[in-house]
Amino acid sequence: MTTPEERLATLRGAADECDGGGDDDELLRLLLRDDENPHPVCLACFEPSDAMPAAQCVGTAIRARAAARAGCRVRIVVADTLALLGGKMDGGDWARVRDAARRNVGELEAALKALGVGVGGEVEFLSSSDEILRRRAAEYWGPLVMDVAQKFSVQRVLLGRDEKKLTAGQFLSTIMQCADVVFFQADICHMAMDQREMNLLARDYCDASGRDKKPVILSYNMLPDLKKGQKINNDQSSAIFMGDDKSKVNNKIKTAFCPPAIVDGNPCLEYIKCIIFPWFGRFDVLRAEANGGNKTYNQMQDVFVDYCDGALHPADVKNNLSKAINEILQAVRDQKLHFKSNNDAEVLVDTVKSTQLSSTENLPSSMPMMTAEERFKILQGIAEECTEEAELRWLLQEKPNPICYDGFEPSGRMHIAQGVGKAISINKMLKARCRVKIWIADWFAMLNNKMGGDLNKIRTVGSYMIEIWKALGMNVDGVEFLWASEEIEKRGDEYWSLVMDISQKRNFKRIVRCSQIMGRRDTDALTAAQIMYPLMQCADIFFLKVDICQMGMDQRKVNVLAREYCNAIRRNNKPIILSHHILPGIKEGQQKMSKSDPSSAIFMEDDESQVNSKIAQAFCPQKITEGNPCLEYIKYIVFPWFERFELLHKDADGGSKTYNRIEELFEDYASGALHPDDVKPALAKAINQILQPVRDHFSNNPDAKVLLETVKAYKVTN
Repeated sequence: MTTPEERLATLRGAADECDGGGDDDELLRLLLRDDENPHPVCLACFEPSDAMPAAQCVGTAIRARAAARAGCRVRIVVADTLALLGGKMDGGDWARVRDAARRNVGELEAALKALGVGVGGEVEFLSSSDEILRRRAAEYWGPLVMDVAQKFSVQRVLLGRDEKKLTAGQFLSTIMQCADVVFFQADICHMAMDQREMNLLARDYCDASGRDKKPVILSYNMLPDLKKGQKINNDQSSAIFMGDDKSKVNNKIKTAFCPPAIVDGNPCLEYIKCIIFPWFGRFDVLRAEANGGNKTYNQMQDVFVDYCDGALHPADVKNNLSKAINEILQAVRDQKLHFKSNNDAEVLVDTVKSTQLSSTENLPSSMPMMTAEERFKILQGIAEECTEEAELRWLLQEKPNPICYDGFEPSGRMHIAQGVGKAISINKMLKARCRVKIWIADWFAMLNNKMGGDLNKIRTVGSYMIEIWKALGMNVDGVEFLWASEEIEKRGDEYWSLVMDISQKRNFKRIVRCSQIMGRRDTDALTAAQIMYPLMQCADIFFLKVDICQMGMDQRKVNVLAREYCNAIRRNNKPIILSHHILPGIKEGQQKMSKSDPSSAIFMEDDESQVNSKIAQAFCPQKITEGNPCLEYIKYIVFPWFERFELLHKDADGGSKTYNRIEELFEDYASGALHPDDVKPALAKAINQILQPVRDHFSNNPDAKVLLETVKAYKVTN
């Protein structure tokens, strides 16, 4: 086969539809580029199954032969990870999925050999789990899967499916299938018609990401159900399987739907058209002379004509179809090839099981001993809500040094809630003899386009934040700072296995509830990436082997998702959630501080005059305690830091007063005994006192000074 036109005819003969540039133009242009790309990659994928349909095995081999004859490199990907996400094999039994994958590839290799197609040269097999979890995880997930997710809305990725019936795993699998097309460097995608929309999504992604090379989509129709003339279903009698013996094949064909003189929707004729003719190049009919005698059909159209005219009877069709299929299956069996196992790919079974640690590593030796109840009260004091208190008490009794987890995305200057608030919480966790892991989500910040998506800038901001905590007095000797980009790259197989397992065990609507932020309720307002983030945040907890999640109330839904996942995997020791209060902005109506609005918050390196000015202009309605940001600052910053609030007055104004209980301060303010003009100067004084060590550090330490100036020069993107 020498000319591009001949190669085109061979490829198109194995497909029912071609998408790419209109008609076959784009495919022909691809085949004309012999000097640039003499052997384009033709990608085929299949999900493993306990019993592989003959249509899938033999059909794949036939199409691979056509692609090889057309000069293509055929890349067959065993999509075991997609089978897992789709809940195949008893809802996602990984051991069964992997075992089925080995058997299926062995059957495919045998079918290819029976057709005279070499394996390892023009045809190669790749295991999805091996490639995307072990060998090339760093290439696949961050740069590609997450980029696909960011480029499309939720509705686009749904592809018209009913989100109420969808699992998060099925949603994730669509994103992964789209990424696979690019990841496996497909020039041509040759897949079933039910994959057409997903493959077209991959072409759209190439447009959205500025890729010049888009895959040409070749789609083939799936064989119908033998019994009803419909798509093959889970009924074992509805299709021929590779493991069927001769008698089973004969019985299935004997009872198959095959109405006389009717061609449309006739499964027996479809098997002849799509399996027998491509395999043998003909259809042999052996029958008695009284019934018309033997006949060899060299064109499918002749079969259709004789069948419509009644010259070919259903009994003749069935008997000879059975004979031909048994001959094919026997030829495959005779090859006796078996798929060699790949132990490197066995990553999912163990990685979703979280281990329990009891090490005292990283705990300062100066930490005092205390009772479990004393430790409980310290930790309870951090949170606005604890889920569940009884579980926390049990944990502290059973585990001397539980792992506490907090995290942040480096995204610009640090406001006081993040700086002082986190320092207070971390020091209390250490005092309660917890091991503390702070997850620096630099990789997530990059995906969220923080600091323009520049990872170096993001890491600089992360270092600046750590420097602030050190200056502030956080006991960093007891803290393990973990950079997400480094940890995920080192243990990508473990991390992404967790993400997939969590998605497979949660329904799509549940994840959407975790993603609905800033009042958005409609999935039209969400990108696909915003569905992936809760899955990844949930995975963080198990990846870090966390006992206690200490985060803001805005992270509560994701932390609850982690507890629900424990129910799904039957893990008794669920992570305990300590959710702390979120400080509002200091202007009226601001529910949250905004880094993009410097006047909405106090920042850790603000000078004294800036603090005084911001507090003087802060919203502080007289006699109103609820929603009063100045009182919130006193309650959640000043009181935890000093354990009191000092009011300095002249004797004529009532004299100085020290509040040792926040409740007393609120009572005085509500009654009018405490005026906003009294609160604001005292609050500004207290905050300046807290921030002064940070100012001194960044003024006196040359390295810290350069770090601050660098961060200040960065543009805050969101």
